[in-house]
Amino acid sequence: MSFQEKDEPIMVSAIEHYSYCPRQCALIHVEQTFDENLYTLRGRAVHENVDEEERHEREGVRFELSLPIWSERLGLVGKADLVEFHGKVPYPVEYKSGRQRAGEHENLQLCAQAICLEEMMGVAVEKGAVFWHSSRRRKEVVFTDEMRSRVREVVVEVRKMIAERLVPPPVNDARCGLCSLKGSCLPSVVGDRPRVRRAAGELFVVSD
Repeated sequence: MSFQEKDEPIMVSAIEHYSYCPRQCALIHVEQTFDENLYTLRGRAVHENVDEEERHEREGVRFELSLPIWSERLGLVGKADLVEFHGKVPYPVEYKSGRQRAGEHENLQLCAQAICLEEMMGVAVEKGAVFWHSSRRRKEVVFTDEMRSRVREVVVEVRKMIAERLVPPPVNDARCGLCSLKGSCLPSVVGDRPRVRRAAGELFVVSD
C-alpha cells in the first residue's frame, strides 16, 4: 500500500507511537484519545521551548525551531523540534523530556524527519540527534538504509491501521507502566482474556 493523493497524510509523530506500541498509536491516531500524566506534562514543558517558530544564527549555524516538515512521497506531515543548518545541510534534533535510554522508537521518528527534510531541501541528511532534557545529553543518530527502510514499513502499517480503523489488543507488558494512555487502554483488564470472558458471561446469557 503506497501513498495516494486521495489519502490523508499521517503525522510524523505516529511513527514513534507505532514503533513503541501499535495500540498506543491507534488510540491516539484512530480514536483520538489523549490522556495526561507526569511524563506528558514534562514533555509539554520541554517542548514549550521549541514550539514557537523561530530562527536564529550562532557561529555560522542557523537554528530553526518548530519547523513544519512534510513528505509528499510518503504522505507525512509534522514539525521538527529543532533543525540546525550547517551550511545548506539540515540536522534535525528531537527533544525528549526524560533521560537517555536505549530503543529505536525516537530514532525512527528522527529518521522520518530527515526523509522529509531531504525531499523538501533536495540535499542528503545523513544524521541528526535526540536531546534528552533531564540528563542534558545529546545522542547522535546516523540514518542507515535499514532505518530508512523500517520508517517506510511503519508508514505503510500506520496508514493501513488508520484507513481500516484497526485498534490492536493491549500488550500488557513493561511498556504500559510509563504510557499516558494506560487509563484508557486498561491493558491489565482487556489483556486478561479469561477475565473478559467471565465478565461477558455474567452480563450475557447465551441460549442454544
